[in-house]
Amino acid sequence: METCDVLIVGGGPAGSSCAWGLRGTNLDVLVIDRKTFPRDKVCAGWITPQVVEELNIDLEDYRTERVCQPIVGFRTGLVGGREVETHYERPVSYGIRRCEFDWYLLDRCGARRLEGEMIDRIDRVANGWLVNDRIRASLLVGAGGHFCPVARLLGACGIAGSHVVTAQEVEFLATPEDLRCGTVQANVPELFFCADLQGYGWCFRKGNYLNIGLGRTDCDRLSVHVREFIDFLRDSGKVRCEIPARLHGHAYRLYERTQPTLCDDGVLLVGDAAGLAYPQSGEGIRPAVESGLLAAEVIANAEGNYCRQRLEAYRQRVVARLGRPRGRSVSEWLPASWLRMVARQLLASREFSRRIVLERWFLHMHQSALWLSNENVLANR
Repeated sequence: METCDVLIVGGGPAGSSCAWGLRGTNLDVLVIDRKTFPRDKVCAGWITPQVVEELNIDLEDYRTERVCQPIVGFRTGLVGGREVETHYERPVSYGIRRCEFDWYLLDRCGARRLEGEMIDRIDRVANGWLVNDRIRASLLVGAGGHFCPVARLLGACGIAGSHVVTAQEVEFLATPEDLRCGTVQANVPELFFCADLQGYGWCFRKGNYLNIGLGRTDCDRLSVHVREFIDFLRDSGKVRCEIPARLHGHAYRLYERTQPTLCDDGVLLVGDAAGLAYPQSGEGIRPAVESGLLAAEVIANAEGNYCRQRLEAYRQRVVARLGRPRGRSVSEWLPASWLRMVARQLLASREFSRRIVLERWFLHMHQSALWLSNENVLANR
């Protein structure tokens, strides 16, 4: 029988950040994941300087063996519409490969790991949980993404009224000649919104890797939208090389409309398992990291008492950080013809593209890096 104080289900950024935050607490932490790392993850793949600061990542050390592409600008617009290029004097993000980034975070978190094991059964027992009939834990942290088994246990999957993003993406190694033939710059990713504003596509070069994808809150005809976006990239000369025919799919909930389930007796949900992705951009890495760190702070302060009342502080901290879930978006109540006209005008504006689309929706420059009060968590920064 395997035993631990805290069992974190999911080894992505949310789970590994929680485990990293618990170093130095004398808690026995075990991270379990159904995949064996390194593993691929559907994601455009960039992190902001705030995430670098929150996780105390040494970029010079990180980039010695991994892709770390500084981003100093973006090209934005509607698909097929006027394009706006925005530049900054310093890096405002860093392009990473999720197969490398997630493995790096998990490897350095300091927790014991159990990789390549599915969660088949979770039972509540005296003083905690019994998982797969062989792992006993006092506390469960659900960090397994949209289909997390711990989230299912709490009934947090498929919450009525919540928006789910479905996306398709591919990341592949291109030849130097292929990259020279296209117009996408390594330090200037390109983001293009769909005409109905129900999603956006991206084309992102990280060194010699290209990452192309599209996500939508309306999953109908997703493959058609993806194919049309790829045709747009080719027809505009942005990408000249052969794009792999098989794209990978992914789904996750946005932090909007309904308050997500975050905790119960002996259990917390973090990251995509809790549905914390930013509603405007769909970014999930920063909310995953921050929720993992906030969870670690509350767990450390609970001193082994994991009743819901003690864990309620986690929900309060998440709401204080992210605010209340957003209500209906503009695209849901504005007539389609008006929406297209307004979107065309706003996205063609350099000021709107810089101040709202990039700095507020995608980069969250208005919100500084998360700082925690727990001395154990702070000691690991």
